[in-house]
Amino acid sequence: MAIYPITIENGVGDRITFVRRVRGSASDRLEVEHALVPGGGPPMHVHHHQTETLTVREGRLAWQRPGEAPSYAGPGETVVFAPGEPHRFWNPGEGVLHCAAAIEPAGNAEYCLAALYDSQKRSGGRRPNPFDAAFLTRRFRGEFGMMIPPLVQRFVFPLLLAIGWLLGKFDRYADAPRPVLR
Repeated sequence: MAIYPITIENGVGDRITFVRRVRGSASDRLEVEHALVPGGGPPMHVHHHQTETLTVREGRLAWQRPGEAPSYAGPGETVVFAPGEPHRFWNPGEGVLHCAAAIEPAGNAEYCLAALYDSQKRSGGRRPNPFDAAFLTRRFRGEFGMMIPPLVQRFVFPLLLAIGWLLGKFDRYADAPRPVLR
């Protein structure tokens, strides 16, 4: 069992603190704190079975759904993304954005976020290593997805997975949990 809080960093300044995991009668809720540097935030993604809630504590949050213009939220405002709703969010300001957030049901969100941040940190950029992205999106496809072009997911990712297995690139995921949400 994890001892909270746990803070992870992606190598460009964004931090997520896993505050706690709250057991509910139907599911667990993962409570987190985001600290996003200017321009920081995750790419367009989707949680297939999870609700993601963000409440701005300090700064300004920009968020967007595909095909829509960006929207903004300030301190005290809350944004909710329903299961299956692709979205992205970022810090459009000049200072650090602080948000409280929750993901419910928690599923493997903690593991996935930590693995993605670790991959970003190791690759020195804003995006995870393509091998890691291929592995994580395939392994946890029932829980989340990144909005990557379908041709890449259908043809490039399987190739990356095959090469990655041959080269031992996925050994770091030996402890990866089993998918829990389908």
